Amino acid sequence: MNCPFCRYSDTKVVDSRLGKEGNNVRRRRECPSCERRFTTYERVEEILPWVIKKDGRREAFDRSKVISGMQRACEKRPVSVEEIEALVDQLERRFQECGDKEISASWIGEAVMDTLHDVDEVAYVRFASVYRQFKDINEFMSELNDLLKNSH
Repeated sequence: MNCPFCRYSDTKVVDSRLGKEGNNVRRRRECPSCERRFTTYERVEEILPWVIKKDGRREAFDRSKVISGMQRACEKRPVSVEEIEALVDQLERRFQECGDKEISASWIGEAVMDTLHDVDEVAYVRFASVYRQFKDINEFMSELNDLLKNSH
């Protein structure tokens, strides 16, 4: 592992710990050259399905895109980064367990919306407003009315 500070190529592991969920290893490393310490995370590379975009293009599943979208929706809401990462872990498992080699981007979007609906209704509405690209205020109000009916 290269040192992120001085680029020395032979850093040493000082401490290793299993992550909270048991699906990654946190390693504390030290660089013998500059003597600075840094943390790395190791996790199993899991085979995720390819994503079929609206225009038919295919691309590899990108966890960071899902996290980024959820973080924007949860901005200034009582949802921690750790919670978002745990939710994305659950979504990734769901996508892997479906057994398909390809999944549609719309299925991913709907899964994210379902997850946010259960976690924070404001974040859900924010994500839905961007994801569903409401054409006018009536579509948006219809979604809000559905949300209000289902929350009582």
